[in-house]
Amino acid sequence: MKIRKLFDNKEKTVFSFEVFPPKKTSPIESVYGKLEEICALKPDFISVTYGAGGTGGHSRTCEIASKIKNDFGVESMAHLTCVNSTRAMIDATLEDLKSHNIENILALRGDYVEGVEPKKDFVYASELCAYIKSSGDFDIAGACYPEVHYESKDEVEDVLNLKKKVDAGADHLISQLFFDNGAFYRFLERTRIAGIDVPVEAGIMPVTNKSQIERMVSMCGASLPPKFVKIMQKYDSKPEALRDAGIAYAVEQIVDLIANGVDGIHLYTMNNPYIARKISEAVSSLL
Repeated sequence: MKIRKLFDNKEKTVFSFEVFPPKKTSPIESVYGKLEEICALKPDFISVTYGAGGTGGHSRTCEIASKIKNDFGVESMAHLTCVNSTRAMIDATLEDLKSHNIENILALRGDYVEGVEPKKDFVYASELCAYIKSSGDFDIAGACYPEVHYESKDEVEDVLNLKKKVDAGADHLISQLFFDNGAFYRFLERTRIAGIDVPVEAGIMPVTNKSQIERMVSMCGASLPPKFVKIMQKYDSKPEALRDAGIAYAVEQIVDLIANGVDGIHLYTMNNPYIARKISEAVSSLL
């Protein structure tokens, strides 16, 4: 099923998850138990990330996306990065996805990796979107950044680049994580002014430990509201309390987003069935 069709029902908020493959040093089967628990929660779809840095991750991404869809009965989406791929490599990946009945792709540029010379066939995610669009009947999602992509000079340049991605073929968008809903609402206003009218899912990550938040903020530059900082400081030395406080904060964000008519919620589960279940139970009646 094409994921874009999920957004046709305006009476329902799309609710989806993200999971990731295990490290190369671990057998792929090591995540199947957790995936089965997560799939049992019956989200509208589950996206599967690419390998770290976009290198060597395709086969595991495809295998897990296939397992989710074909064995566990939940629609799946495969992440696909292009900065380290040639057209021939992308062609092979698309054929592999087709052969596993994967119809949905999150098209990403991917991060530059130190010591790895990027390929020249694709420079931007918009180019990958256009190429996928011309290569088969896939549903294409794109990424967006409520608090501006770190390589954009300002909000205007950022939203204009996003418009190029949508014009190139992105059917809907999934946002980077954020902790300030106000930033997301301001971003949505910019997109509509720019003529971007595709559905936008809000990316929500429940913070469950201090090192996690430090890593995430350094990677994506998300701002931390004072209320969030106080929660992190208060429960820093109490792991279970911090986990539960992080879940509660994420639930509060989601409730507010749904009340304000968000198109969808994309939950970064970190392959943690407990977190996915607690949040699903808290918001299921609102979706």
